[in-house]
Amino acid sequence: MSDAKGRVTARSTFGKCVAALGIALLAGCDPVSLTVFGVGTATGVQHTLNGITYKTFTAPLPRVRTATINGLNRMGIKVASREKTKEGEVIKASASERQIEIELDAITASTTRMRTSVRNGLFMDSATATEIILQTEKALNNGKGVSS
Repeated sequence: MSDAKGRVTARSTFGKCVAALGIALLAGCDPVSLTVFGVGTATGVQHTLNGITYKTFTAPLPRVRTATINGLNRMGIKVASREKTKEGEVIKASASERQIEIELDAITASTTRMRTSVRNGLFMDSATATEIILQTEKALNNGKGVSS
């Protein structure tokens, strides 16, 4: 703002500086927001800070199980064991020094939650866990997730 004589006041200068600083600081956060919202929402896969990935499928557990095994086979990952649990099933597999655990939980008769964790020594491999979920989704969409 300017006063009656056309001079710029300190108040308007301060306001412009605060606005410019705010814009500059928010621009630094943009790559973070793009990563958080871009990756997670595009695939529908939820990640946790400890490297575990989740996805809920609108499909019965037997279809998701078959699609999961088809996805693992497509990736060249060997299933080591399958065990029934109270809520569903746990599939364990391994590949290239990675220990893979996939939990399938029947939320309803037509909805299944998949929890995937891949451990490589002391570290979690969320990229491989995400790819397992994406391959499962691909198998479901291709109709290969037929009940077994």
